[in-house]
Amino acid sequence: LKRSKETIYELEKSQVPGEKFRTTGELNSAIFHLEDSSEKVRAPAHRIEHNLHPFVAYFIMPVFAFANAGITVGGDFINSLIHPVTLGILAGLFLGKQIGIFIFSWIACKIRLASLPENISWRQMYGIGLIGGIGFTMSLFIAALAFGESDLIINAKAGILLASLFSGVAGYLMLRMKKKKVI
Repeated sequence: LKRSKETIYELEKSQVPGEKFRTTGELNSAIFHLEDSSEKVRAPAHRIEHNLHPFVAYFIMPVFAFANAGITVGGDFINSLIHPVTLGILAGLFLGKQIGIFIFSWIACKIRLASLPENISWRQMYGIGLIGGIGFTMSLFIAALAFGESDLIINAKAGILLASLFSGVAGYLMLRMKKKKVI
């Protein structure tokens, strides 16, 4: 703690008031020292949790969700991709969610029930609407209630899986798009 306080004091001393913070090799070294010192005082369990988070969030949880969904990818699954139930659920989740979220957000802003957050564009709001189509868990639950043990449950699961995949990819791409600069 004493060494960190001394490092902070040196950082404060090195800056000229009113000027933008400039970093040099020595300042970067001090900043890395502070970061290292703060890392050392964190509980080991917290460090482990922090280091495992990417693996859990991007691999283990999706595999767990997919396995618990009871989806078997085989001949029946492939054949079900063109079934009307599959296409209906795909359209409902992928198109319906994005249109509903975007349109009702727009209406709420127009009638001044809500306002668009600062630095957020309507393009980004549309991207959020696209992301809303990722309805994996609740959609599977509702499909199980609606179709029970019938053969249509395979078609419903295929539609839900495809809609979630399309929504996630399309939403990601929409939110990553940069505005074109007008010269």
